[in-house]
Amino acid sequence: MKRLAMLAMVLSAVSGALVAAEFYRWVDEKGNVEWRDTPPPPNAVKVERRRVGVSTIQTSELPYSVQQAARNFPVTLWVSNCGAPCDQARAHLARRGVPYTEKDPQGDIESFMKLTGGTEVPVLYVGSNRIKGYLESEWDAALDTAGYPRTAITYGFKPSPKPAVAQKPAATAPGGAPAPQPAAYPQGQAAPAK
Repeated sequence: MKRLAMLAMVLSAVSGALVAAEFYRWVDEKGNVEWRDTPPPPNAVKVERRRVGVSTIQTSELPYSVQQAARNFPVTLWVSNCGAPCDQARAHLARRGVPYTEKDPQGDIESFMKLTGGTEVPVLYVGSNRIKGYLESEWDAALDTAGYPRTAITYGFKPSPKPAVAQKPAATAPGGAPAPQPAAYPQGQAAPAK
C-alpha cells in the first residue's frame, strides 16, 4: 500500500506542471515512512530532501509545422539594395516567422536571369513556385499553400529568424591577390557602361 502511494505521488509530480519541486522523506515516531512536499515535523528522523524536476530535450528552435513547411517548400528570397520593395519583402517573411535563404543576384546576374527570366528584384521562391515583385496578397497565398503560419509562432524561438545568406567565393586576381571589387553606386544611379 505504501509503495502504491509513493508511486502515485511520484507519477503525479512528474506528470504535473511542477518544474522543480522539493519533496521530503522522513520516518515518523511510529516508524512510518512519509513523503510530503512540506518540511517534516521537528520529531522526524532520517529526513531526506529531494528535488524533482521535469526533463526536456530541445530538438529545434522552430515549431514542427514550420520545420515541415521548410523541408517540403524551402523559401529563397532574391533581393539586393532595391529600397522599399526589398525591405518590405524581408519584413514580410520576418513577420510570418518564415526561415529563408537570401541571395543577391548581383553575384551572378547571368544565372539569375536564366532562373527568373529578368533582372527585377525581389523574387520569392516557395518550393518551385516563383513570385516576381512584392505583392503581399500573392506572397501570403503562396506561403499559406506551403503550410507556413500566418504569424510568427513563439514557443521559445526568435520570431524573426535570420536568413541564411548565400556567400559567393572571393574572387582572386592573377597571382593570388584579391580581385578589385565593383564600386557601389547610390540608389538610383547606374554603373557606367563598359
